[in-house]
Amino acid sequence: MTLDTAVMRFAGTVVLASALAAHFIHPAWIYLTMFAGANMLQASVTGFCPAAILFRAFGVKPGTTFK
Repeated sequence: MTLDTAVMRFAGTVVLASALAAHFIHPAWIYLTMFAGANMLQASVTGFCPAAILFRAFGVKPGTTFK
């Protein structure tokens, strides 16, 4: 698995899990969905992604998107 794949899987998991939590647990969970979406948007513009830094520290091999 490359860094790009790990970041996209993590972001997708956070979005889906928080949307489900907002529906089934408490509506305030939608803020986590909004945060994840905003983070994906800024990462697409700047190329900076905190999750990529974390996964890189865990030894995930680099991909082509997050350097």
